[in-house]
Amino acid sequence: MKSDLLLRTNRISKSFPGVKALEDLNLEVARGEVHAVVGENGAGKSTLMNILSGVYSPDEGSIVFDGKETSLRSPRQAQELGIAMIHQELSLATNVSVMENVFIGRLRRNALGFIRYREMHSACRELLDSIGIDDIEPDQMVEELSVSKMQMVEIAKALSMNAKLLIMDEPTASLTKKETDLLLKLIGELKRRGVSVLYISHRMEEIFAISDTITVLRDGKQIATLPAASTSPNELVSLMVGRAFDKTFQRTYASVRPGAEPVLRTEGLTHGSKVVGCDLKVYPGEIVALTGLVGAGRSELAQTIFGVHRKDAGRIWLNGREADIRSARDALRHGIALLPEGRKIQGIFADMSVRENMTIAALRSFLSGGFVDGGREREAAESYVESLGIRTTGLEKEIKLLSGGNQQKAIFARCLLTKPKLLLLDEPTHGVDVGAKAEIYAIIDRLAQEGVAIVLISSELPEVLTLADRILVMREGRIVAELAHGEATQERIMSFATGDAAGAERNAG
Repeated sequence: MKSDLLLRTNRISKSFPGVKALEDLNLEVARGEVHAVVGENGAGKSTLMNILSGVYSPDEGSIVFDGKETSLRSPRQAQELGIAMIHQELSLATNVSVMENVFIGRLRRNALGFIRYREMHSACRELLDSIGIDDIEPDQMVEELSVSKMQMVEIAKALSMNAKLLIMDEPTASLTKKETDLLLKLIGELKRRGVSVLYISHRMEEIFAISDTITVLRDGKQIATLPAASTSPNELVSLMVGRAFDKTFQRTYASVRPGAEPVLRTEGLTHGSKVVGCDLKVYPGEIVALTGLVGAGRSELAQTIFGVHRKDAGRIWLNGREADIRSARDALRHGIALLPEGRKIQGIFADMSVRENMTIAALRSFLSGGFVDGGREREAAESYVESLGIRTTGLEKEIKLLSGGNQQKAIFARCLLTKPKLLLLDEPTHGVDVGAKAEIYAIIDRLAQEGVAIVLISSELPEVLTLADRILVMREGRIVAELAHGEATQERIMSFATGDAAGAERNAG
């Protein structure tokens, strides 16, 4: 047993209909420790975090926190004890200020009930300064902040409640490397202040950068708990998947045939200041990556092509014919599919079933005599559950009950069911474990081999370099560089993305 324990769980278990989500879990977290929890999607990580944050109650077992056995009945009770959770999908109110978010539910008022904004501003400023955040103003609107700064506000909010244990679920999933480095630095500062962190991530590099201890879960069971210094990424992945695992994925990169007609061509495509004069071509069987810093306009470019945003200027050609795309329905009719970045907001229909989420965009293909042929629909959905490795107890299960990675694969299946000629993938492996990530890479590669033109948006440069035949770097809404696979390195891409032309030349080749 660790000395100076903050948290200990004693054989906690949790079941849901048809599945044992956690079984006899014994977890120990010391004060001031960063303890990573890793495992494939469906391994039990989210169930564990929901139990510790008061969302679920365990069916069996007990929890000792700060020296006392406790029953966590609600998130509010967990917060009062000093446990705060920062979810992968941030929960800030975007239409109010930073300080109002930090003190939400605890706004400071005078005897007449009026909010004491000056006092709240001062307290928020002091809190932000205490953790080294000097580029966020207390009265700044949250909607004006980048995702990384929203993460900082979530942390400040947790600390304002005197959190002793901070639970972080995939906190860097939507961050650039620079933003990730800032967040990891902040976690190091929290550790020095004696705050414990339970850290969920699929990214091995950051797990080994900040973790003291790592617990591996598989199929709801605790497989191993190891000091980070005495293990390796390959050993962890092998423990996660239950077999020796080679995470290396390689593909044969495509070259464009002379005289080939591009599936997609844009000329001067513009949408406000987010997409400015973008020219690009994507050929059959080619994977073209859009990369750059968060806010560079990558997602907005894909959404303009797909008709989510109306173009202000420019032209779009599909298979040599000019296309007037005014809506997502137009895009689908032209053979374009989009996997969106924001799974919770833009992707899933939370209260609908796995089957409905998978087939909703392709229902016309299942029509027979004016009615949906349920048998063919279920057969198609089941085939993708199997081929994509979607872990669910049934097609009629509500998709919100699946893990994030399995939700992502269901949305991926939705795209594939439309039989697209052009596939726009915006962060396709967001929140997906290493095993599933390799499977998705193989699916993307197979689609390219079948002639599908693919536009890939990813914040993970290793992913870009693994998959892309060509790489387009965006900055401030413009495409500022085009690199063939053999010309690209992480350093050169970042030099173009940040506007360091001299650095790009230094890193050439």
